[in-house]
Amino acid sequence: MLLTFTFASGEDQDKFEFIYNKYKNLCLKKAYSILGDYMLAEDAVSEAYLRVYKNLHKIEDVASNRSIAFLVTITKNVSLTLLAKQKGQADGYEPLEETIEDDVDLEGDAIARLDAQNIFGIIEELSEELRSVFVLKYAHDLSHKEIGKALGISENNVTVRLHRARKKMISILKEGGYLDEDAIR
Repeated sequence: MLLTFTFASGEDQDKFEFIYNKYKNLCLKKAYSILGDYMLAEDAVSEAYLRVYKNLHKIEDVASNRSIAFLVTITKNVSLTLLAKQKGQADGYEPLEETIEDDVDLEGDAIARLDAQNIFGIIEELSEELRSVFVLKYAHDLSHKEIGKALGISENNVTVRLHRARKKMISILKEGGYLDEDAIR
């Protein structure tokens, strides 16, 4: 089935086309890394872009790190849903929670004491520059090379930003009493 999109304005159409052309390969890589099947990955990316179309109003700056993270999150969620459906068909019903591993493990002891709200709050305390790299690495499991390509920075810069994000998060965790000196590696 071929989908035809109707846009409210030429600006919306340009926005969608830019997002599609610029990030389709990144989304395909992400979907394939989860699904391990190229055909399913293509299906996941198609569904992800359908969702992007429906939520186009939420994207202000198509080239921002936040927009890239939004797109990768949609692709990841669609892929995980497809994976759960595939596992359900092959093995009978299997709860989605069992198929998803925890992607973020900064400091196991500290994270175990925090709820999701606190974790997101701590991540939000990072600067946009550090937060985008951190989220793409730990929440979306992208390689340094993929992150660098998505953000237009070098792999070395990705490594430096991840190191700074980790240091900042450790500092925040220590200040909040969630981490003691013995827990730091």
